[in-house]
Amino acid sequence: MNNSVNDKEYPVLAFIGAGNMAQAIMGGLIAQGYPPERIWGTGRDQSRLDAVRDRWGIQVSTDNQHAVQAAQVVVLSVKPQMMQALARSLAETVQQSKPLVISVAAGISAASLERWLGGRVALVRCMPNTPSLVQCGASGLFANPQVSQEQRRQAEQLLAAVGIALWVETEALIDAVIAVSGSGPAYYFMLMESMIAAGEAQGLSREVSTQLTLQTALGAAKMALASDVEPAELRRRVCSPNGTTEQAVLRFEQGGLSALVAEAMGACADRGRAMAVELGND
Repeated sequence: MNNSVNDKEYPVLAFIGAGNMAQAIMGGLIAQGYPPERIWGTGRDQSRLDAVRDRWGIQVSTDNQHAVQAAQVVVLSVKPQMMQALARSLAETVQQSKPLVISVAAGISAASLERWLGGRVALVRCMPNTPSLVQCGASGLFANPQVSQEQRRQAEQLLAAVGIALWVETEALIDAVIAVSGSGPAYYFMLMESMIAAGEAQGLSREVSTQLTLQTALGAAKMALASDVEPAELRRRVCSPNGTTEQAVLRFEQGGLSALVAEAMGACADRGRAMAVELGND
């Protein structure tokens, strides 16, 4: 850790809502040397906040206004349905202190958040995913025009603490991020479920089928990350002509797997856009 602690190197962070995702980001930052005393977490249950403080060494409060006043970066990490009421309650304080505001809520547009927060707010929308809880997250970020280069760096540092953080140029692409990585873990879990069940059906014990499936998923992801070729080429390399893998892949193709994935991800993105309309109305 650096010996000099200042706002530029370590801005004071306030997580409004100190749930699992917020704690994942806190933990990643602290593991990288971020001073825990420069992190605030808020919530409504003091006993839960005490447990968060004891685990991470951060400052905690049930007073959102107090935490926001102390911070240069405010992370709104509550459920989308709670966001409007929360943002409106913070508007006066945000207008006075002018922090960078980061939202991790799906389906809440930057325009709605800015309006609820009183207007002209430096705002970053981001979509982390649940593997952030094990420091293997993938996040997409979008910045509105009020966000400075330094604030972009701060937002990227925050999300990169739990995985990769990639910028998109238009807010509409956040819905695509949700479809690919935000919701993506569920797709892989569903495939794992199916593979485990199929292994059992062929005679493996559930324990053996589970371990083989999960290790295979981990190995395939590591190979794809380490490789200099596309996943499609890696797939082709596993498929020997007239071999066992080729037969499985042919069945996936005949069943319309690619089209089904595209349709499912389209439905996911459509729901994100619909939520923005539903939750953005005053």
